[in-house]
Amino acid sequence: MKVIRFLDENIEKMICVLCLATMSVLIVVQVFFRYVLNNSLSWSEEMARYLFIWMIYIGISYGVKMDKHICVDAVYAIMPKKAQHPYAIVAYGLFLVFAIAIVYYGDLVVGMQITSGQVSPAMGIPMQYVYAAPVVGMILTTIRLIQSIGGEVKAMKSGDLEEKGE
Repeated sequence: MKVIRFLDENIEKMICVLCLATMSVLIVVQVFFRYVLNNSLSWSEEMARYLFIWMIYIGISYGVKMDKHICVDAVYAIMPKKAQHPYAIVAYGLFLVFAIAIVYYGDLVVGMQITSGQVSPAMGIPMQYVYAAPVVGMILTTIRLIQSIGGEVKAMKSGDLEEKGE
């Protein structure tokens, strides 16, 4: 149970930190090879790009978890406090529909990549691993959105009128 709680609280953060650290090391090594040794690595830029893609999609989930995604805060400021939780539920619901659509269509694309057998040009890794980033990221985002909707429903039922974003 402690492992599940730890992963629930930290999985996105750990993946993003790992991706960012690896990207940073790769880019520094590439600069060293290119400008000091006059010989560049053929695969480092591609790997850094793929890590960046994964970091972005996992970061979306982390943003939802931390309630730091893009939203219209100005609407909350002019909205009565009683309407803020229903507004948030609708916003999360629309985002949830989008995330589920990305998972569905992303899964189709990953399936096509598996069928085609396409590999990346420099590293030769199967491209389905790159195209899986939106699917995995949006699955995690879906979980976080469901948690957020549950939190909003709970706050609305308990009569918690604390302003959103505080």
